Amino acid sequence: MTKQAPTCPLCGTERVWKDGLRQSRHGDIQRYICRECDYRFSERSEIPPGSNPDRGSSYMEPNRHGFNRRSGFSNHQICVSKLKGAKNLVEVESRIEKQAAGATTTQADIQGGIIDFAWRLKKEGYNESTIRTYSRYLGTLVKRGANFYDPESIKDVIARQEKWTPRTKTLAVATYTLFAGMNGISWRPPKYEQTRKLPFIPLESELDALIASAGKKMATILQLLKEVPIRIGEACRLKWIDLDSERNALTINEPEKRGLPRMFKVSARLVTMLNALPRKNEYIFGGTKANNAAKYLWDIRKRMAHKLQNPRFLSIHLHTFRHWNATMEYHKTKDILHVMKRLGHRHIENTLIYTQLIQFESDDFHSAVAETIDEAKKLVEAGFEYICTHENIMLFRKRK
Repeated sequence: MTKQAPTCPLCGTERVWKDGLRQSRHGDIQRYICRECDYRFSERSEIPPGSNPDRGSSYMEPNRHGFNRRSGFSNHQICVSKLKGAKNLVEVESRIEKQAAGATTTQADIQGGIIDFAWRLKKEGYNESTIRTYSRYLGTLVKRGANFYDPESIKDVIARQEKWTPRTKTLAVATYTLFAGMNGISWRPPKYEQTRKLPFIPLESELDALIASAGKKMATILQLLKEVPIRIGEACRLKWIDLDSERNALTINEPEKRGLPRMFKVSARLVTMLNALPRKNEYIFGGTKANNAAKYLWDIRKRMAHKLQNPRFLSIHLHTFRHWNATMEYHKTKDILHVMKRLGHRHIENTLIYTQLIQFESDDFHSAVAETIDEAKKLVEAGFEYICTHENIMLFRKRK
């Protein structure tokens, strides 16, 4: 006699498939996947005799915790990068109809809505990091009691978050605005005024201390970010073909945030550090993820802040290297268009902030003179700034 498949514990449908066997200390456990809501579960009747049902719930019952604390996704979610091949996703329109009819939002509705939202963002060409951020915000709103088919509940939840900064609330509003627009939901977004702050600019000695205390690969990443104003995501996607060791040049062919591709001249020291890395695949840093690099830097700066009793280290992030490089470049050249090109910005408004960051503690200068064009050229290359010409002598200065 053929054994009848169980019903889905979430949506109650009998349209389930077998989803392979799961090995356990009690033997092989039959897994199932719901064809309606993609929920994975095991049949309760297969609990081995003598085992504790509560302890066995991790493999015999659906996950009770709902969302992963860090990402906002259910623990059995399908990765966004694999959504293209996922089968039988529930259409968003059917969920909206159920909500209009007064049906209760189920776990399947929640996880399916987040999956559909992420997949639509991917089809619209959004960056993977942006998709993760928006999906995390949507999951957080639901975790804190919001119904993402009810705009008023979204407003209530955002308004109750007293510890959220205006910037965080603005991102939450932007996330739901995208979700509502994709699903035909009408809502009036609340307005939160976001004040723009100047980024923290550390001392060069502080950056050098972090580089010196890092491991081989991380030290190379930090040295790269110090010399070249690129984002960590762009650094992680660098390939060996992008490095020209003979000319000491590095090409950014996969910019983030719709930035412009660009080429940089780098130091011989950095080229040596890059070539010393193992060539495991086509990527210079072997497929290192931006999140892992950020976590590693967190450990380094925390250790350095304690070791040197300097809390300024705790304010240094991976993006701080980009701000530092752009600030120093503008201070040296006073050419905002040059800085804009190095940063890959499409709009100069994003670059103008660096004109406000050149307040230095010292007002002392080194002075130098040049009588010929070649002498003047060498001084400019050394970072000296031209002041004036007196009796055919060119005067230069550089801040100490």
